[in-house]
Amino acid sequence: MKSTSIILLVLALTANSYAQEKGQIKAIELPGVVIKRVGKDFSIYLPDNNPDQRVRAIEEKFIAYDLGKENEGYEEYLLVMKGNKGQLAATYDEKGKLTRVVENYKNVILPSQVIYAIYRTYPKWTIVNDKFLYTQESGDIIKKQYNIKIKKDKEVKHLTVKANGEIVKIR
Repeated sequence: MKSTSIILLVLALTANSYAQEKGQIKAIELPGVVIKRVGKDFSIYLPDNNPDQRVRAIEEKFIAYDLGKENEGYEEYLLVMKGNKGQLAATYDEKGKLTRVVENYKNVILPSQVIYAIYRTYPKWTIVNDKFLYTQESGDIIKKQYNIKIKKDKEVKHLTVKANGEIVKIR
């Protein structure tokens, strides 16, 4: 009986320690990663700070990848890395400099800003599936968005949401 009381007391105290404050969660952008130096230029890749570990695993594998000298000299070189939930395609120029990265993932863990924005705008709707699109050119982020399908009863909507939670398009 004494041990049961102690366990209940410990559980009651630890439950309060896991409570979260409501409001916006501050996202910290990761710095660009210089993958390789090509003459006077650098190949820069900006990894996304996505909460899904499968996305991060592909990005880390890409950062660690060595293009090698044997692939230089072609007009363009395309590198494709695939994972369970998506893929990353990178294009290099004839000198071996990274020029473009396109990432496409399905059913990833969504950032909290995106989830809050959807449920705040569409309460009682359910997220059915999602796609994450992330594109960079020469170290500049061109596109970073989520295409999300939500459902309520028999009604379905397709949303395009930016990473900061701004709903851009509703179809």
